[in-house]
Amino acid sequence: MTSASEGVLVLAGTPIGDPGDAPPRLAEELAAADVVAAEDTRRLRRLTQTLGVEPTGRVVSYFEGNEAARTGELADALAGGARVLLVTDAGMPSVSDPGYRLVAAAVERGIRVTAVPGPSAVLTALAVSGLPVDRFCFEGFLPRKPGERLARLREAAAERRTLVYFEAPHRIAATLEAMAEAFGAERPAAVCRELTKTYEEVRRGPLEELARWAADGVRGEITVVVAGAPAPGPQDLGPAELVERVAVREAAGERRKEAIAAVAAEAGLPKREVFDAVVAAKHQTA
Repeated sequence: MTSASEGVLVLAGTPIGDPGDAPPRLAEELAAADVVAAEDTRRLRRLTQTLGVEPTGRVVSYFEGNEAARTGELADALAGGARVLLVTDAGMPSVSDPGYRLVAAAVERGIRVTAVPGPSAVLTALAVSGLPVDRFCFEGFLPRKPGERLARLREAAAERRTLVYFEAPHRIAATLEAMAEAFGAERPAAVCRELTKTYEEVRRGPLEELARWAADGVRGEITVVVAGAPAPGPQDLGPAELVERVAVREAAGERRKEAIAAVAAEAGLPKREVFDAVVAAKHQTA
């Protein structure tokens, strides 16, 4: 092992499907690590055979069932100067996978944390979805219970950014139905299945249509991308209501200029139209 001051945690991305997508540095890190913490040691063995590399360090399991207990052990190894490599079954560690606890523990101890960037189902699905990607948020897996799932979706119904979810194949039909109920049947979405694998499929369309398609059963690893809520259209507000909204904001302490701009944005109207309504009302009361 290296000196205590050189302990480092390396988060390494692994292929989400095609083994050829493994980053070149992954093999180097697997060979150099003092400890390799893997979500599934059997999958790690298959990956190392494909890459033609043999880890020289200790290989331990690090998955949801033992993550809490093993984090302290790995953090101690890092504090002792070990180079610890963390890999999951697919994609980047800590993104809906084990890793967050160990990263937090390493940061708390002042240990260096770095990464070997690699494949990501989130970014891959966004890129091929055909939906806006300039702003997005990742929601991970939804709750398994129908009521909790629908409640979570309703919380995100007004979100303007593109939404990304992971889902299990046996729940995807029910999830798409819940999305159609919470977001609206016509909300555009894309179901990305088996990304980068032999049977890769990207199904695009309104949520209601995708729910009907999934009702017959869907297999494989699934990422769902949903368009954000549409921008509100112009509201049909009369001059009197515009003036009233400006007055409310002014009473709350806003300057008239800012109040007019805010009301115009809320109503989807030009600021000049709201300004003219305020001026006209002032003349009427003069």
